Amino acid sequence: MKQRPPVAAITLLSLATLAHEILLMRLFSITQWHHFAWMIISLALLGYGASGAFVTLLQRPMQRRFPLWFTLLTAMFGIAALGCYLLARRIPFNAEELLWDPAQPWWLLATYLLLAIPFFLAASAIALALARFRDDIGRLYAFDLFGAGAGGLVVIALLFLLPPRQALAAIGLITLLAAFVAAWELGWRRSWRVPALLSLPLLALVFHAATDTLRISPYKGLPQTLRISGATVVDQRSSPLGLLTVVENRTIPFRHVPGLSLMASQEPPPQIAVFTDGDSMTVITRDRGDAADFRYLDETPTALPYHLRPIASALILGAGGGADVLQAKYHGVDAITAVELNPQLVDLVRNRYGDFSGHLYDSGNVTLHIADARGFVGSTDTRFDLIQIPPLDAFGSGGTGLHALNENYLYTVEAMQRYLEHLDKDGYLSINRWVRLPPRETLKLFATAVAALKARGVEDPGRHLLLIRGWQLATLLVKNTPLEAEEIEQLKRFARERAFDLAWYPGMTAAEANRYNRLQTPWFHEGASALVGDDAADYIARYKFDLTPPTDDRPYFFHLLRWSALPEIFSLRKHGGMALLEQSYLVLVATLVQAIVASLILILLPLAFLPRPQDRSTGGIARWKVVVYFFAIGLAFLFIEMSFMQKFLLLLHHPLYSAATVMTGFLVFAGAGSLFSQRLGKANRRRRIGLVVGAIIVSAIVLLLALQLLQNFLLGLPLGGRIVVSLGLLAPLAFFMGMPFPLALSTIGERAQRLIPWAWGINGCASVISAVLATLLAMHS
Repeated sequence: MKQRPPVAAITLLSLATLAHEILLMRLFSITQWHHFAWMIISLALLGYGASGAFVTLLQRPMQRRFPLWFTLLTAMFGIAALGCYLLARRIPFNAEELLWDPAQPWWLLATYLLLAIPFFLAASAIALALARFRDDIGRLYAFDLFGAGAGGLVVIALLFLLPPRQALAAIGLITLLAAFVAAWELGWRRSWRVPALLSLPLLALVFHAATDTLRISPYKGLPQTLRISGATVVDQRSSPLGLLTVVENRTIPFRHVPGLSLMASQEPPPQIAVFTDGDSMTVITRDRGDAADFRYLDETPTALPYHLRPIASALILGAGGGADVLQAKYHGVDAITAVELNPQLVDLVRNRYGDFSGHLYDSGNVTLHIADARGFVGSTDTRFDLIQIPPLDAFGSGGTGLHALNENYLYTVEAMQRYLEHLDKDGYLSINRWVRLPPRETLKLFATAVAALKARGVEDPGRHLLLIRGWQLATLLVKNTPLEAEEIEQLKRFARERAFDLAWYPGMTAAEANRYNRLQTPWFHEGASALVGDDAADYIARYKFDLTPPTDDRPYFFHLLRWSALPEIFSLRKHGGMALLEQSYLVLVATLVQAIVASLILILLPLAFLPRPQDRSTGGIARWKVVVYFFAIGLAFLFIEMSFMQKFLLLLHHPLYSAATVMTGFLVFAGAGSLFSQRLGKANRRRRIGLVVGAIIVSAIVLLLALQLLQNFLLGLPLGGRIVVSLGLLAPLAFFMGMPFPLALSTIGERAQRLIPWAWGINGCASVISAVLATLLAMHS
């Protein structure tokens, strides 16, 4: 009986593979840092390239016993996915020690190799199936994409329901199901033995993964906090937005007040700490109903706008545990609008700690919105006397450049323009950032405000800006109208009474700077003066860090490294200079180099064993053409997909929704295109490929134009409507993008079946390089 293609098994296997990839990134983001998770998984995906070389070399013996090999590889993926992760956790790799511990690169290499194994097994199974059923390549590739698209949705659902490690265990069960489905589809009675025999070890690993504890880097805030006597974890909540860990300490209560003046005499009330992914702490503060308990909130730089003029309405973007909302209440604001993205954090403040927090978010003058900050501002017509943005990242992580790869639309020129549009006539935009030395983020923020004011037609931006700094926190105020003499006098009094340093106000002299928290040079005032002057562009070009204002097309606020300064910074690494190295950016560059080297090896290795071009088994196909074509479409697919993830981020307001929508849309509709290509027949495939490439180019241009024309209209739709419209806009482009790969692979299959796995591996290597290269180009374009 003729075997039928295992389309259901491939669908489940692809679903599990993509879900496993995303889950690993979440797990390593929690235990290490996001950029190292990105690096490790990118290189682990080179398992796809290795699978092409492996199946190319062993194709003939594997094809003779195809049911056994396909079922075995599928079942082994589940064992490797769980087992290799559990083993990798026991490797003593620590990202923070990579540059000074000579053993760490080797531990990192071991981590790569372990995590690549499951991807290698899954990709080998799919490559083997493509080579086996060469007449059904379009159909098999379609279900591979359908499964991957479903995997993106399944993993998001799992992360809302389960902690990441338990979600990983659930993926193991899906893989076991895929192995049994493969045995059924292939109709080989003895193949049932494979998943049956592997069920016990797989189920044991599922249990172990589900009950395993996370080992978080000791350099993150949570492990450091837990070393304090009396600190206890009392709750954990997980979602795709982050793993929240609640810590109480009845022995030594938390006293977390960023930027508190050294002149302050009052301690804050007891607090409860909430960490996101082991870092980025916010606190929930006890409220007994006595306003005097919160006098300390008047001793921080963020209190400045409340002393310049009466504030009747305030918008807090990134409310967290509620400290800035409490500050607004303390200063008598009548209408407080709070915006917080994570509903689980809101639930902690409202419910579990509702009595403790005085039911802060249910106070009569507080209106809470669970939304993305930038998205909320774009969707409201309300104007405010004050828009306040607290520092939303941890103090330590920003200082080491760990967020440099993060696209952040909160601090772009266009974002500041939107904030200023939502201020009342004499309202203030208050943005607060950590003080770093040498000055970097604060000056970049100042330069961005100058650019935003100029874009709104302000001829002299310096008259609209105030900047002060404490020992830890800097506060920038931006105003649509010029600052008045009375406001400047209030500023001076506020700073003098709290020992905060003036960095900029209209008419300020250098002698007024650097009085309390003294630096060797008044860098902040010198930088601010230069950025509002006629030679601002020259100052930005000469500065050792990149102060170029970020835009929505290049939203990398935390990318500050200049290559010209790298040798000097690196030479200081043993003298405190480590904090100046932008680790995430350098890791991205290193990832690209390693991916290129590994890809070259994996692509060229099979050439030593493949027959010569004149051999009949290669069908006379020039091997360089195979390399160029499949490498090109692998690069192009990921380039386009990642570019539109960024484009749709503004429309969908959050990376989670943008990634899920774009990834699912591209994979599912590309699968439909692949399935359609199966029906086109064998004639004129080259001509059809040319037409499809043309259709991709036209569709991409039309999509870009449609986004520009429709974006303002679409922003008014609810989230569900925006997701549906986004999928509709993506459909034509993704449909055509699903055709070039199966059309060309089918052509190869007719003439040179032995080249199919090799082409599959080339495409996989290109995809890894493309993902890294696309990010680098986006940062520098």
